[in-house]
Formats: sequence, structure tokens, C-alpha cells
Amino acid sequence: MQKVISQDGTSIAYDRYGSGPALIFVHGATEHRAVSQTMTKLAELLAPDFTVYHYDRRGRGDSGDTPPYAIEREIEDIDALIQVAGGSAYALGMSSGAVLTLRAAAHGIGLRKIALYEPPLILDDSRPPLPADYVAQLNSMVQSGRRGDAVALFMTAAVGMPAEYVAPMRGEPFWPGIEAIAHTIAYDGAIMGNLMSGDPSVVGQWTTMQVPTLVIGGTGSPAFMQESAQALANALPNGQYEALADQTHDVDPTVLAPVIKQYFAV
Repeated sequence: MQKVISQDGTSIAYDRYGSGPALIFVHGATEHRAVSQTMTKLAELLAPDFTVYHYDRRGRGDSGDTPPYAIEREIEDIDALIQVAGGSAYALGMSSGAVLTLRAAAHGIGLRKIALYEPPLILDDSRPPLPADYVAQLNSMVQSGRRGDAVALFMTAAVGMPAEYVAPMRGEPFWPGIEAIAHTIAYDGAIMGNLMSGDPSVVGQWTTMQVPTLVIGGTGSPAFMQESAQALANALPNGQYEALADQTHDVDPTVLAPVIKQYFAV
């Protein structure tokens, strides 16, 4: 493990794999180095071709956290890693981390090319949108010590799991680990903003974003997720879409790795 200090003084922990062009991994909600077997395996698969920076987003794992939260601080964290990498890098964002990656690229911080795996946009009425007060609810629950309720809200409102499936999960061994970083779920809610509102026009905010972008979806994922990924790719001036057969939101790293390698090798 290595660490870099972000602009606001927050310590950001990361592992570095391999050699070659720099590639930064950006996790989605509740994920970090210690729990993400998918991203760790992906880093190992890509290490022969890239220098992979696998980091803990602020508030998770071995990284620090400095209040108050702002999306700009997370963009600065990515920029700190870019500077460690020599001033430019590729990036792969997963789920809500894909939206953070997109926001960082639009900010102009040295990302040469980005790949986004299933940004969880809701652009139609095929599933319920996030509640308008979703982030406020999460923050209130955490502040009142109801971290488990915050995790449950994320799983039902954002992930879309039935409440009767979530209730028994509270007794599973993994649950305390998610509760420990429950405060960061609101961070991802802020990053998503109105992108889970059911409004198809929201992708228009990136129609001038010039960084080449590959948006990837799995054909085993819900139709709304595949269609929204395609809509985002279509909205981007230098966007393209690729579907991975039979893959879901929990993608197989051995399937994803060749796609990432080919895209960033061009």
C-alpha cells in the first residue's frame, strides 16, 4: 500500500500494479480495495500492460476523510493520483464510480481516455427513480446512528432490491463492513445527482465533453441499465458503447479485461 496527499490534506491509499501507461480504477458505492475481489483480479490481469492505480476513495478502507464532503474533493483525489502517475492517465470507473470518472474527465484533470462500466442512470420510468430527498435521508440516518438503515435504503432505493430480501442481510458477516462506511453512500448519492430521476435529458450535460469514452454494459443486466448506457454513449461527442454478452453489474474480470486492454491500447 502507498499513499498520496490530496489537495485538502486527505490521505488517499492505493495499490500499484504492473508497468506501462497509467490506469486508475474508480470504485462504485460501498466498494474499496479490501472487499473488491473483482477490481483486484482485474488489476492483476491488466498489470502486464498498464500501471494500475487501485485506490480507496475517501472515507473508505485505508484512505482518510475530511469534512465537509464535496464532489470536487473526490475529483482532486483522482488528480492527486494522476500527478503521481506523471500528469496523465486513463481511468476505469465502475457503477457510480463511472459517473465520478465522467465528472472528473469533464473537469479537465489529465484523463486521456476513460471507460465506464454500467453507470447506474435511470432515464425512463421503467423502474422507480431515487427519492428527491435520498441524500438527505442517508445523512440523517447516519447522523442519528442508524447506519444499518442507511445501507438498507441504498439497497432498496438505489440498487432496487426488494425490502424483504434486504432485511435478512443485516445478519450476514459482510453487513458490519458496509455499515462502517455507510456515511460514504451519501457521497455517491451526491455524485449521481439527478441522474437517477427518470429524466432522459440529464445526459445532455456532457454533450461538450471531449475526452474519448467507452461506455460498457452487460446484456444480463436490466434493460433500463443497458439502454441508459447506450444513451450516455450517444450523448458524448467521443463516446462509444460496447455490450458484454451475459454480463451483469457484477462483471467477470476475465471478460472485462480484454475489452479494457484493447480500448486503451488504441
